[in-house]
Amino acid sequence: MGLAAGQAVTVRELFEAMAVHSANDAAVALAEHAAGTEAAFADRMNEKAREIGLSEASYFANATGLSSRDLLGFPNAAADGETLMTAEDTAWLAKYLIEAYPELLKITKKSAVEAGDSAGELATTNEMLPGQRFGTKGNEGMKTGYTERAGYCFAGSTVVDGRRYITVVMGAKTPEARFEETKKLLDYAKVIA
Repeated sequence: MGLAAGQAVTVRELFEAMAVHSANDAAVALAEHAAGTEAAFADRMNEKAREIGLSEASYFANATGLSSRDLLGFPNAAADGETLMTAEDTAWLAKYLIEAYPELLKITKKSAVEAGDSAGELATTNEMLPGQRFGTKGNEGMKTGYTERAGYCFAGSTVVDGRRYITVVMGAKTPEARFEETKKLLDYAKVIA
């Protein structure tokens, strides 16, 4: 998002930049706003993960999901270990978020959001949204991700013939591959539906 010290932005602007554009600075700012420090927020994330039934195999080390190596230049960043999530837990988290906070999909469907005080818009990282390169009718967004260890990832929600499909792809070698694999999952889901 290009946040600068002392810059005033709304919680909504931060959330939209994080959800739509994968703005890591926005994720950290939200974490610090909610819990005082990113480390305290990561603790709260892990408590919530257990509360909603995610497995012990999933662990949040920070607010962004970045590797501890990626955070070495940021002394205040929380980096107690590595963030890890199973594909199953990612799907369960997506389902929980959609059911508990359905308004989230109004945000993740956006192709771009305002960049706060900075100039211009922040484009989506989800190329499966209608009108994007891998546009798929019914795609409601959700979240892309990348780390060297996890590869290119995508957790998506797509409604086909009135039925919601939550897809999770992890470990793709290219940004494009995560969407190509998601399309394959959706094609398979249509066959078995």
